[in-house]
Amino acid sequence: MAQALRPNTAGGLFATDGKPHPVQDTLLAVTLVLGITSFITAMFHHLHLLSSWTGLVGILTGAYGQWISETTRERFGLILGLGAAAVGFFLGMAHGGLFGGVID
Repeated sequence: MAQALRPNTAGGLFATDGKPHPVQDTLLAVTLVLGITSFITAMFHHLHLLSSWTGLVGILTGAYGQWISETTRERFGLILGLGAAAVGFFLGMAHGGLFGGVID
């Protein structure tokens, strides 16, 4: 055997490929911010418009980010943001929806 195989212990879950991914990183940040906003505002019944809309946009940006993501780090963060956005979206829909109280 010419070379000994050594495990890559420095990488781990957040390993990258060493290349910049500005679009994917931007989608990751936007999805996390929208997911956290949607999740937190979903705890208040009167903020259902904010939580449902930020949740919907967070789901869409997270889904597109998952589609074009290239590393495990990006996918991990996108899944966290997607989960928070989905919970916030569904609670916002349960509290009044996307147009509840605006359109009669």
